Amino acid sequence: MEPGSRIRRRRRVGGWLGLGLGTAIVVAIVWPGSRPLQKPGPMNVGHERLECGSCHRPAPGTTRQQLQANARAVFGLRASYVDFGMRAVQNADCRSCHDRPDDRHPVYRFLEPRFADARAALAPQACTSCHAEHTGRRATVEPTACRHCHADIELQSDPVSTPHAELARVGAWDTCLGCHDFHGNHAITVPTALTDAASPAAIERYLAGGESPYEGEIRHTALQDNGTAQEERTWP
Repeated sequence: MEPGSRIRRRRRVGGWLGLGLGTAIVVAIVWPGSRPLQKPGPMNVGHERLECGSCHRPAPGTTRQQLQANARAVFGLRASYVDFGMRAVQNADCRSCHDRPDDRHPVYRFLEPRFADARAALAPQACTSCHAEHTGRRATVEPTACRHCHADIELQSDPVSTPHAELARVGAWDTCLGCHDFHGNHAITVPTALTDAASPAAIERYLAGGESPYEGEIRHTALQDNGTAQEERTWP
């Protein structure tokens, strides 16, 4: 056999092997029976009964188009990459169950120019920045994240025994959530003394998936895909 023929044959064999391997990988990923292998971690608190399709939707375009677009991005022929297989979870997916018209910190508010530094540090305009899935937690944001927006806080008529400005000055950011429910979904009376607030340890247990430290009733319960209310204490 001529050297050129051997080279062409090896290329054909390599091509078929590569195609076969790639096909096997794709099949293993999309095959329904492989879901336990796909899951990167435990579902977050309250999401245990949700199906993958509750949050994950197919990305736009065909597999070929997605591969082509990302290949172009690798070589600088495209400004950005595209989602492959499944698109990234979007705020609308979260709001389909957690829509609250009186949310004190709606994600769209963080799109305002004054929150540019917070967007650079936390990306709070995306629900998943603070509630990353597959961690087994209720929230994944650090309890001291309030400092990114409230470092210069100063109230004219401060009702708290230790003024907010003083708390900010000494960096006591782990006390914020002891008095303030971030999304305002608990009907609580805000305490005026730190001794009456939930402790930083209690807040951390809550964010990790423990019981709520807030005694007030839940204003809005979350919904499952079928539109039924979830257990109130399950959701933040």
